[in-house]
Amino acid sequence: MATFVLVPGAWLGAWAWEATAQALRECGHTVLPVTLTGLGERSALATPEVGLDTHIDDITAFVEEQDLSQVTLVAHSYAAVPVTGAAGRLGARLERLVYVDSAPFAEGTCLLDVMPDDVVDRLHKLVAEHGDGWRLPLPPFDLLGAMSALEGLDEEQLGLLRARATPQPFATFAQRLTRPVEPAPGVDRVVVACRDAKAVLDAGTPALAFLNQSPWRHFALPTGHWPMLSTPVELAETLDAVVSS
Repeated sequence: MATFVLVPGAWLGAWAWEATAQALRECGHTVLPVTLTGLGERSALATPEVGLDTHIDDITAFVEEQDLSQVTLVAHSYAAVPVTGAAGRLGARLERLVYVDSAPFAEGTCLLDVMPDDVVDRLHKLVAEHGDGWRLPLPPFDLLGAMSALEGLDEEQLGLLRARATPQPFATFAQRLTRPVEPAPGVDRVVVACRDAKAVLDAGTPALAFLNQSPWRHFALPTGHWPMLSTPVELAETLDAVVSS
């Protein structure tokens, strides 16, 4: 059985993994969802100084302080950036990296680098007008819904996402990855691609061509960008297959 550390994407806390975590535990796995500084139940810790390095430290400390080994570290969306940074620091503790609808980031890059310019402009406007210049509220669903990201979410789930989302310290999006990013040799590397990400990988986009080569493995989920909400049991089944294959 595997030890999963589940890291949620932007605006989310450990709560987002509840149904997936329960399904994985029923398979016999150890499952430890993480809430990063400034988000979810840790929202009181949010400050303008909370940045990418803060979240890299969160993940690294979580694994080390609990003395975990043979860890399957799972990153959803934004969490790909701090997870990439933490992977380079966890050494032999790390058995597997799983990027859920996301991918590893190169040293010197940040999340804003992979967004279209018009989206970046809208996010900066939200931060300036509704986030006191340093927090990013959950954007309108029309922005999040680009490329079918909201597929599979019904009105109840959309309401839950809106109600429980926490403003994201914007420095986490803007700070560039400067920590060591290469995991230890032999770490299993997996992408769980939802519908749009799978289409991008299948198209052979040059910037992501490395994900179609060894040692990377692929699994697919036919849903939108939040599978832990839209298809939580199916996500758990996929993660179980990842560690069983």
